[in-house]
Amino acid sequence: MAPTPTPSAEPDDSPDAYVGLEADRAERLARERGWPTVRSLPPGAIITMEYRVGRLNFEVKGGRVARAWKG
Repeated sequence: MAPTPTPSAEPDDSPDAYVGLEADRAERLARERGWPTVRSLPPGAIITMEYRVGRLNFEVKGGRVARAWKG
């Protein structure tokens, strides 16, 4: 039987640190800090709610991050 895969660790980083930053700057910073997937979304976007280790989500309003969360 194959071993159960272990998900990669997420960066030790708080999503709250990105709120208020310009979206482009926030995405660059997140990648520098080790987030393999960064997703920018408009307000009210319809998205799936599965949790993906290593993904950081940004809700972007007026070019700035209004909300950020893992998964």
